[in-house]
Amino acid sequence: MQLKVCGLTKLDQIQELIDLKIDFLGFIFYNKSPRFVLNDLTLEQISTIEHPGKVGVFVNENVERIIEISEKANLNFIQLHGDENDDFISELRNKLNPEIKIVKVIRIGNQSPEELQKTINQQPTTINYLLFDTDSKAFGGTGQTFDWNILNEIEIPIPYILSGGISPENIHQLKTINLQPIALDINSKFEVEPGNKDLDKIKDFLPLMK
Repeated sequence: MQLKVCGLTKLDQIQELIDLKIDFLGFIFYNKSPRFVLNDLTLEQISTIEHPGKVGVFVNENVERIIEISEKANLNFIQLHGDENDDFISELRNKLNPEIKIVKVIRIGNQSPEELQKTINQQPTTINYLLFDTDSKAFGGTGQTFDWNILNEIEIPIPYILSGGISPENIHQLKTINLQPIALDINSKFEVEPGNKDLDKIKDFLPLMK
């Protein structure tokens, strides 16, 4: 299982994560987030980070801006964390570098398995991965976990990433999920403060994933 560390803002920490062979590096391009990367790093600085798993996280951004950032920051993945619809994703896919993969976030709250399945079935075929996260008004970063049991009551047609409050305390519960995620996405549970990661905690977490 792979690991994504999201909400990165510090070059020295990013280099340490690369040395740890972290699979995905998440950069948040949402200016209402306390982890908004452009408050700390420039697109040019991000572009010089040599890593095949650089993920740009966007929330209801316009297509042109996503394209611009993806090119200037040399991103490998686009994660859509807002209310982007089929038309938006189709336009983005048509204009985006074909080598860049698209991850669509589905926020899980109080919906029934049937409602969640309908949402999944409505996703366009142009996305490469789903990411399941805990629903929140602030679009992520809650540190809260949704009930993973709902994943056993639905069909997931493409690979997915699991997010939302994953921690050393609950990772053992992953084995209750029938169809395992390809990666875990960690963020707020592994921070000293927003954007400042607790690298020792991440190092201690890696053996627990095996």
